[in-house]
Amino acid sequence: MTMNDSDVRGILHRATDDLVSPPGLLAEVRRGGRRRVVRRRAVLAAVCAAVVAVPVAGVLDLPGNAGDPQIASPLLDEPTRGDLAADEGYLRQVRAAWQRGTEQADDRPRGEPNVVWAGRTPAGPAAYVAQRSAHGMTMGFVKPTADGPRVGTLTQVTDTGTDGVEQAVLLGPQRDVLLVLDPGQPVEFSPQLRYAPDGKIERTFEPVAFRDGAAVLSVPPQRTKLTIALSRTPVEQRNAMPIEGTSEVLFPGNKDRPAPPLIRHTLPGAEQVWGMDPAAKEVIAPTEALAGYLDTAGAHTHDGSPRLWVYGAIPDGRRLLLETVQYDDEPSRVIALVAGKYLPFEAVASTTADWSAPLPVRLRLPDNQGVLVAAEGSALSYRVGDGQWQDAGRNAALLPATATDVRVTDANGTPTNVSVAP
Repeated sequence: MTMNDSDVRGILHRATDDLVSPPGLLAEVRRGGRRRVVRRRAVLAAVCAAVVAVPVAGVLDLPGNAGDPQIASPLLDEPTRGDLAADEGYLRQVRAAWQRGTEQADDRPRGEPNVVWAGRTPAGPAAYVAQRSAHGMTMGFVKPTADGPRVGTLTQVTDTGTDGVEQAVLLGPQRDVLLVLDPGQPVEFSPQLRYAPDGKIERTFEPVAFRDGAAVLSVPPQRTKLTIALSRTPVEQRNAMPIEGTSEVLFPGNKDRPAPPLIRHTLPGAEQVWGMDPAAKEVIAPTEALAGYLDTAGAHTHDGSPRLWVYGAIPDGRRLLLETVQYDDEPSRVIALVAGKYLPFEAVASTTADWSAPLPVRLRLPDNQGVLVAAEGSALSYRVGDGQWQDAGRNAALLPATATDVRVTDANGTPTNVSVAP
């Protein structure tokens, strides 16, 4: 998932087809400290029950204006699990750290905190704590540091909205230990992200083996990018499990990243095939069409390079859509998709874009359907062999399959000839 406002909105749009991200969602993702998480009443119980292995439904009792909501949940009431559950010395440290860490919480805790899980990890002892609060419940990991236990991000659940709840955390100075709470259902884990020569994602998932309420996994150091992925089964976007500590990797120093330029072009003749101007509608390819190129369970940033969409029609009458996928510091991958009338889109070709080149995108489509080229802000023309140069418009064009050369004339009037011969 590429982490800027437009990308979060695009991720949600892919997952739901008709939803957009709520305002401020990205700020919550980026925030490395405390954050307020709100939930609709109907889903609170399911979230509470999902965080531990005991399949006991949580209950949110709303007595109206006469009192505050009261939560009954295994997070609050079940005995501590983990191999340090009986270590009173460590549990006292956890409770003391929790008290310090929740002093400035938006929703002030009430009653005694419950240590849901406490155990040893290669990075040091860690714990997960839940406590009733004025308007719901506060949860969070207590992580090992050189100065003793420290509370990480606080998750505060109320009855007014919805957001994600971390059920896993990266630990250690190298972020090479992953602690995962048992959600009471199968979970799969992938330690590495690789790319096939055609740009498709290659991941290997394996089941997570839980013991006494959690699993502790050794992972490759997650210093500058996230290679790991964690998901309930089946592995898909909506089942991806959020991991605390990822914002420190994605946004070091809690610094923002400039949003990449979003570029959309509709080629001549496209509107007759599409029945509208798809650029104006901001049409994106369905997740299924791009499935091979999307890391559905991973989390990523971007390098600021453009995100390009080109809409057109190929000679056989099918709709054409070019879409861009870019993760972290990896090259941008542009994918051409086609769809017949009333048929779904299908990826037919892809290549990498070189945004520093005079002609950043040049992609030959299969079955002699043409050559798609793009150079933002430049005039384009083409020729076949040693023939005359033919005008192809500006910014983007679908050239005949016989085209062998493209002339790119930039905003300064400087022409550059680029070969697109097969």
